Amino acid sequence: MGDREELVLLDRDVADLYGVEVKRINEAVRRNPDKFPSGYLLSLDNEELSSLRSQIATLETIGKGQYTKYTPKAFTEKGLYMLATILKSPTATKTTLAIVETFAKIREFARIVSVLPDIKEEPKANALMQKGGDIFMDILEDNILEISGDEISFELDLKIMKLKRVIKREKKK
Repeated sequence: MGDREELVLLDRDVADLYGVEVKRINEAVRRNPDKFPSGYLLSLDNEELSSLRSQIATLETIGKGQYTKYTPKAFTEKGLYMLATILKSPTATKTTLAIVETFAKIREFARIVSVLPDIKEEPKANALMQKGGDIFMDILEDNILEISGDEISFELDLKIMKLKRVIKREKKK
């Protein structure tokens, strides 16, 4: 989108993602304006809209409403998450649950990192670092790492702890 350097999804793509019609996306936004503050939903300017329309080289005649004459809504990542909490589709519900689970894991990870400097006993500190590493891996595996048959190594070096993990996955059949 232009020079904004903002990653967004257009309303029609969001509708496909969450398994609903575009009009349901628009209804959700219209009925819940307080849930979409600045930074959640962007309006395309004329240049962006023109660029977008020029990228759609051939229009298919699938049916009424397939290609709207109205300016599409552009959702940021935060807007996508908020929309998932409003929509009633199974995919949106699954997305909302994943967001809540990830948030809880991040909070637990933050709690561990915050208490580590105060732990004087090395075995207890090591156990907490291990637990923090496991939580961090859960977050990565659940939300970022969708791999099969590869090995990934990463290192997280914080001032109070250093985590190094190797992930090995067997090929999916």
